[in-house]
Amino acid sequence: MTIEREAAAQKASVSSFYAAMRLLPREGREAMYAIYAFCRAVDDIADDGTQSRVVRGNELEVWRDNIEAVYQGGPSLRAAFLEPAILRYRLRKMDFLALIDGMEMDVTEDIRAPDLATLDLYCDRVASAVGRLSIKAFGMEEEPGFRLAHHLGRALQLTNMLRDLDEDAALGRLYLPRELLEKASVAVRDPVDVLATPAIDAACRGVAQIAWHHYREADDVLRRRPPGNLRAPRMMSAVYASLLTKMEGQGWSPPRARVRVAKSRLFWIFLRHGLFA
Repeated sequence: MTIEREAAAQKASVSSFYAAMRLLPREGREAMYAIYAFCRAVDDIADDGTQSRVVRGNELEVWRDNIEAVYQGGPSLRAAFLEPAILRYRLRKMDFLALIDGMEMDVTEDIRAPDLATLDLYCDRVASAVGRLSIKAFGMEEEPGFRLAHHLGRALQLTNMLRDLDEDAALGRLYLPRELLEKASVAVRDPVDVLATPAIDAACRGVAQIAWHHYREADDVLRRRPPGNLRAPRMMSAVYASLLTKMEGQGWSPPRARVRVAKSRLFWIFLRHGLFA
């Protein structure tokens, strides 16, 4: 096992991701662990505040070169662990590169109050691109699978964004869209100051509405029961929808407490969408 896979496996073992991936057959599960390891590796580079933007950008470029090498049949030390999954499931190079492009958006400059179109592009790169890789491991066909990845990826990313507001602000980032901040009469300035404004709740609820739209569209795909192993995406959708519901009940006005899904709720979701789906 590579260093990247080992580190990612340790992080995955304490996350809802691990429980969801355990629902897959061995080949699909191994592919997902490889995809997750790649995601963790490039995400850790983007979030590494101890390194300069130049160094982090260079590190992402090394990963981009390694992905290119895998698809060209050349030597690739970093990305070699992805080869079995790429070959078995015909994973697309463009989706790996899209994720790197998304991480690059965070490295080039701190994202602060992007417009809605830029936020949607960011979500497509850092989340829906991962979904487009994942649906192959789920055994789904591309048409329903890519639609699921489009909507569920955005739903999960927006939910994460709303949960991690304060953590992101500490890194100098603010992903709340400019249009919704302006609608809530919140001036765009230092992220920490923005989040100290009670009116931030209205902007966050606007983002939650967008997320719910994507959850509904993803659920529509899943209700149609396209071929494939749908238990993992159903479980992930249920877990993150529970998080969003809990955040809406609590609100986003300061002071905020980081929400978590209770273990009893997670167990019920696992039973409903895992064992009895």
